[in-house]
Amino acid sequence: MKKIGIIGAMDVEIAALKEHMTVTGTLEKASMLFTEGTIGGVGVVVVKSGVGKVNAGICVQILADTFGVTHVINTGAAGSLDAKLDIGDILISSDAVYWDVDATIFGYAPGEVPQLGVESFPADAAMAAKVKEICERVNPDIHTHIGRVASGDCFIADDERKTFIRDTFGASCCEMEGAAVAHACWLNGLPFLIIRAISDKADGSEFLDYLLFEAKAGEDAARLLLAALPEL
Repeated sequence: MKKIGIIGAMDVEIAALKEHMTVTGTLEKASMLFTEGTIGGVGVVVVKSGVGKVNAGICVQILADTFGVTHVINTGAAGSLDAKLDIGDILISSDAVYWDVDATIFGYAPGEVPQLGVESFPADAAMAAKVKEICERVNPDIHTHIGRVASGDCFIADDERKTFIRDTFGASCCEMEGAAVAHACWLNGLPFLIIRAISDKADGSEFLDYLLFEAKAGEDAARLLLAALPEL
């Protein structure tokens, strides 16, 4: 039976989901509150990981070891790196990569973690295609894209760094957790998907828009997940 771990970095990214849960139990571990139950008859564990790559990686490992999840979905907001991705659009991951990892002096590709044998971490293609189709159905006014997620422990708010990440990694959006979720899922053999509602342009020009859109981004992603879970 499927049990899906759903990770948001902040409360606003999971609050709407928890309102629709039938809760069977909670567990606090590594300063994270894991809420187990069902949504639409599907077994889920919903958790706020906290911001950043270490929090995200630890969170996945607890979901794997303690709860035995079969799939992981990471939901939240991100900055757009692609001119086609506007504020309010939704990006579904094709794969994820670290933009702040650099072992190129040893012959590795930019972003590649040494000795793993992969340059990026591929999301589950079937899940991505299904969620995109569902998003277009339940959020008809929102443009939905599939693309690469780039992650690093820095909020991107300047055009120079944005251009570097876009041109070096061919990424569609940037944020602070997705690649760590993907990395931990890859190590554990867990199918995963990252869903990102675009909150800003990652160049600092719409920082106030980010603050205003953060809650809406969480609501849009939650509405998508509530519709998608029974069909995944």
